[in-house]
Amino acid sequence: MSLDAKIPGGPLADKWDRHRFELKLVNPANKRKFEIIVVGTGLAGSSASASLAELGYNVKTFCIQDSPRRAHSIAAQGGINAAKNYPNDGDSIWRLFYDTVKGGDFRAREANVYRLAQISNTIIDHCVAQGIPFARDYGGLLANRSFGGAQVSRTFYARGQTGQQLLLGAYSALSRQIAEKKIEMYPRREMLDLVIIDGQARGIVARNLISGEIERYAADAVVICTGGYGNVFFLSTNAMASNASATFRIYKKGAYFANPCFTQIHPTCIPVHGTYQAKLTLMSESLRNDGRVWVPKNPEDKISPQQIPESERNYYLEEKYPSFGNLAPRDVASRSAKEQCDMGKGVGETGLAVYLDFADAIKRDGKEEIEKKYGNLFQMYEKITGENPYETPMMIYPAVHYTMGGLWVDYNLMSTIDGLFVLGEANFSDHGANRLGASALMQGLADGYFIIPYTIGGYLAGTNLPELSTEHLAFKEAVSAVESQIKTLLSINGKRTVDDIHRELGLIMWDYCGMSRNNNGLQEARGRVQKLRAEFWENVIVPGSDKDFNQSLERACRVADFLEFGELMIIDALDRQESCGGHFNEAYQTEENEAQRDDENFCHVSAWEYTGADNEPNFHKEPLSFENVELTQRSYK
Repeated sequence: MSLDAKIPGGPLADKWDRHRFELKLVNPANKRKFEIIVVGTGLAGSSASASLAELGYNVKTFCIQDSPRRAHSIAAQGGINAAKNYPNDGDSIWRLFYDTVKGGDFRAREANVYRLAQISNTIIDHCVAQGIPFARDYGGLLANRSFGGAQVSRTFYARGQTGQQLLLGAYSALSRQIAEKKIEMYPRREMLDLVIIDGQARGIVARNLISGEIERYAADAVVICTGGYGNVFFLSTNAMASNASATFRIYKKGAYFANPCFTQIHPTCIPVHGTYQAKLTLMSESLRNDGRVWVPKNPEDKISPQQIPESERNYYLEEKYPSFGNLAPRDVASRSAKEQCDMGKGVGETGLAVYLDFADAIKRDGKEEIEKKYGNLFQMYEKITGENPYETPMMIYPAVHYTMGGLWVDYNLMSTIDGLFVLGEANFSDHGANRLGASALMQGLADGYFIIPYTIGGYLAGTNLPELSTEHLAFKEAVSAVESQIKTLLSINGKRTVDDIHRELGLIMWDYCGMSRNNNGLQEARGRVQKLRAEFWENVIVPGSDKDFNQSLERACRVADFLEFGELMIIDALDRQESCGGHFNEAYQTEENEAQRDDENFCHVSAWEYTGADNEPNFHKEPLSFENVELTQRSYK
């Protein structure tokens, strides 16, 4: 079955404007008749909630944290892309579009990516109007810096706190609508199931994480903004509460899941330092503007970095990719770091790290200038590692960071379930096989502020939506299924903790479905995940009660989903017999160890349909056509 992405006709640059005109409208008086549920309060969720409420819709917004300000978008550091061309260095909407398509290794839709590039400039204007404290140059104009995968400076930033500042802007807009009583805010709720009635998404079932109560909520449409699934690897840069339960349970209700094997490894993270570490810390990609990445040429050089002379240092990114140097895209830079460590040139106690050195930048610009750009990041690094990066090079290593896969959506951001819209990292739509740095914030805000307000109106205006109550049988069945799973988890009373099983799953996924994969390893991983899943349901211990604040139970529900979702990632990786972006199959690489695509057989989106527990999912294909860019071997040399 081929999927219909509902991409409008006409020239690429006109598609979005034409589509907005053709969408049906809901008049202002009728908007107040509709109820919309928004799950998640990161950049996509907060901006969507605020925008929809501002238009007049009645919005119920669900937040897993105690406050929307704690959503994981707050952790984004380096910046947000836009094609303003303020530095006058050759940027344009078309160049941002092309860089994004190329960065995703030609595995994203042209129409979606061009729309994202178009909207990017409006996002900056909107955020400036909100008072976001973007960095400015000496003349007071907004400053830009470079990020990986681009040869122009297009990234707007607020030191190393860009995500936090953008989220505070969206949170302010959200709070205004709460005060206007257009948004009902539900903190400390976790969505555990989707309610579908007559083929339409009409509500959700959520658990109150404080009281343990299972609650039901009805609406005319549901908007999912719950982020990605990186925590399937246990160790990642994601917050501990970030999980895949909402999207995975929606997949089990019939929505297709697209490209789950496309996971992004970020090259600039603080290395693992202990067996019982809970998460990893991101060091912004912006650091690669001034930091130089290197390893000793001689694997035997285990002395301090200051004692290694220039002649004995291998600045491998600068040598291998002279055009882009240290700003090579994330997938390329990550694999290069792994390659050096596999050759025995890694540094630190584990040998799984490389240096990120600021000595040249400090000598050139002075410590004060570097502190202005990256001071909070340097401070964070020193607090975690105990080393001063102004004096000693940082040690970094790749870590799981972002997921390009997600629920399949069409051009309107609607899934294969009518009335279910998916925004931000929770969908698959804009980044292909690899996301360029500073594009996640761009997508989240584009989806929430400027796309969903149009497309959800087109759905609501043209759809028959009968009134319903949460007493409907579909709600009762969903609650019963959730309560049954919780009861089962609490009754097992085995000997292994949830975290112990999750940690083992993460190691399997990292070793066999991480930075590089091969068919034998993926087959091995699939068998081990199946075995681990069986052990989970026989031997996990979940203490406490369901009618209480119980974080062990929360984690158990999520890990149960990870154990199924991990296998889906492996199935997708096995099916895609090529290398592209974040999916690197060792059997498919060029002579220079670069990813080798197979455009003849795999120039498509892979979308998977759930067919029941222990059954093979059905495969659906959305062919990708490239009419405006040429499919070429990606090169950053």
